[in-house]
Amino acid sequence: MKLFVGLGNPGPKYAMNRHNVGYMAVERIAADQQFGPWKGKFQGLVAEGRLGHEKVVLLKPETFMNLSGQSVGAAMRFYKLDADQITVFHDELDLAPGKVRVKSGGGHAGHNGLRSLHQHIGPDYQRIRIGIGHPGHKDQVSGYVLHDFAKADQDWLAEVLHGISAAAPYLAEDGAAGFSNRFAQEITPQRSGKPKPDQQAAQTETPPEPPTDPRGVLQRLVDKFR
Repeated sequence: MKLFVGLGNPGPKYAMNRHNVGYMAVERIAADQQFGPWKGKFQGLVAEGRLGHEKVVLLKPETFMNLSGQSVGAAMRFYKLDADQITVFHDELDLAPGKVRVKSGGGHAGHNGLRSLHQHIGPDYQRIRIGIGHPGHKDQVSGYVLHDFAKADQDWLAEVLHGISAAAPYLAEDGAAGFSNRFAQEITPQRSGKPKPDQQAAQTETPPEPPTDPRGVLQRLVDKFR
């Protein structure tokens, strides 16, 4: 069994904030992968389902970002999980918008949600870091992450959420490498404007063969030197 956690802040006010992209990721997984309904539990909302052969619980803590560890710790104890069975989806200032990277363990880099998780479950969980870019100065960070994604961000955001959802079964069954490979396969054709390999094959037409000259070789030579 695996626990997938999306970090964010509860309520419609924060729904489209950059800081809530972790929420968006698990919501997209739940919708695309036919999980059960969201239910209140562990000071958050949970949805249960399967990704491949793995049972997975999705969790959105509703404790607000800086207390996320309380909710995740309660779920971890209830399901008797180790930290390495938990994957956390969160926004990442140090990655360019649209970049996604997998990381296991390490520090929290000042992220309030991760800091709380470190306090309650330790640092040994897996993270899916979803790049949102940096505003350029640390004094602007708070306003930046608590502001909605711009209209210009909508295309890459939709693409990334689709890629994460499509790769989620590989994350549950095969771990970081399987997820990264599948995610790249999902988004690369879209970003390059090229069709996926199966689509490309379907769209490739066989060039027509040149028309056959009905004259014989000897006759063509005679005609050439007339």
